[in-house]
Amino acid sequence: MWADDQASRELGMVADVIEVDHAVVRMTVTAAMVNGHEIAHGGFIFTLADSTFALACNSRGALTVAAGADITFVASARLGDVLIADGRVRAAYGRSGITDVTVTRESDGALVAEFRGRSRSLRPA
Repeated sequence: MWADDQASRELGMVADVIEVDHAVVRMTVTAAMVNGHEIAHGGFIFTLADSTFALACNSRGALTVAAGADITFVASARLGDVLIADGRVRAAYGRSGITDVTVTRESDGALVAEFRGRSRSLRPA
């Protein structure tokens, strides 16, 4: 799945860890990701968390998609910051699941955002 994820690759994301129920992905904030306030646009932070969520919730092998997600932005990220997203499946029940992703700034460990994704595994064709 990750090898075919052109969106994440084009944003410069690198998967550092992919294991059952856990994924860690990093991304550097580029000039194209900075908004008019000179901080990282929240949509890019969400996308980093969402890509990490996808890796974690698909790690069991079943084709799994997002059913919904929420994010809380805690601190700003700036041009050149390296963001680390650490995602862990918290619950998997039936075909549903809950995955939490914490996004931090690599340089000082500051919490940037907390993301909670709700997933649904698809039935085999």
